[in-house]
Amino acid sequence: MPPKPRTYQPAKVIAALVAQTGALRTAVHELCARPDAAERLARPTRMGEWTVRELLAHLAVQIDWVPAHFDDPQEGRPPLDLPGWVAAVGTVAPLLDEQARATARGEFAGDPASVAQAFDRAASGLVHLLSEDGVRDPQRRFEIRLGSMTLADMLVTRLVETVVHADDLAAALGLDGFPHDRQAVAAVTRLLADAFAERAPGGAVELRIPPYAVVQAVEGPRHTRGTPPNVVETDPLTWIRLATGRADWAAAVDAAAVSASGERSDLRAYLPVLG
Repeated sequence: MPPKPRTYQPAKVIAALVAQTGALRTAVHELCARPDAAERLARPTRMGEWTVRELLAHLAVQIDWVPAHFDDPQEGRPPLDLPGWVAAVGTVAPLLDEQARATARGEFAGDPASVAQAFDRAASGLVHLLSEDGVRDPQRRFEIRLGSMTLADMLVTRLVETVVHADDLAAALGLDGFPHDRQAVAAVTRLLADAFAERAPGGAVELRIPPYAVVQAVEGPRHTRGTPPNVVETDPLTWIRLATGRADWAAAVDAAAVSASGERSDLRAYLPVLG
């Protein structure tokens, strides 16, 4: 019997999203207030050809997506759950790239102060919406190109965007980490672990990401007691980077950021889980 799908408490998701958005807003203001802000906005990122300016433009579009489309009419698109979103979101990468570039050429094209103001508008719109009772309606649906999600699930996807791209921003700017909200990292870690288990169903490998997630995956003999024969363990941010293609499996193992024991513990064939 497959495991029961994980649920996320809307109030905790909303609080985490407000906190993570606030941390991003602070980081953007600190960046744009620097004397070398223009040079930093032009730095490359690990997102293909995007510069920091385009990364921030993409983040603003994703943060603003729910407020901008909150009242869109329903078109009857097929249901989409969170693992389904993780598996499918890579198919719209060309559209997301086009949106980011267009926004970078438009609202985000000005000087650093105007970039901070543009990011503020997106962040303020989301935070204001999250203060309203309508976002807590468990029956409300939200449609995107990929399908129809519950609004609660859609907000979890915004946690993915804000956590993953905050890490991208820190890497591009050479920062010593990012002050992520703890609950935001927890939710993203669990979602990507569950998506991995759905992509590689089975019970031969136990993936441990303390303190947030443990899942069983990969075809093969399932252990029932004692220490599993195949164990992979890593920290949350390393897992997020592996699951989203930001980190290389072999390099992470060599650096001892991942501990992998057992003949089935090499997971590189199943990564990334989010394109």
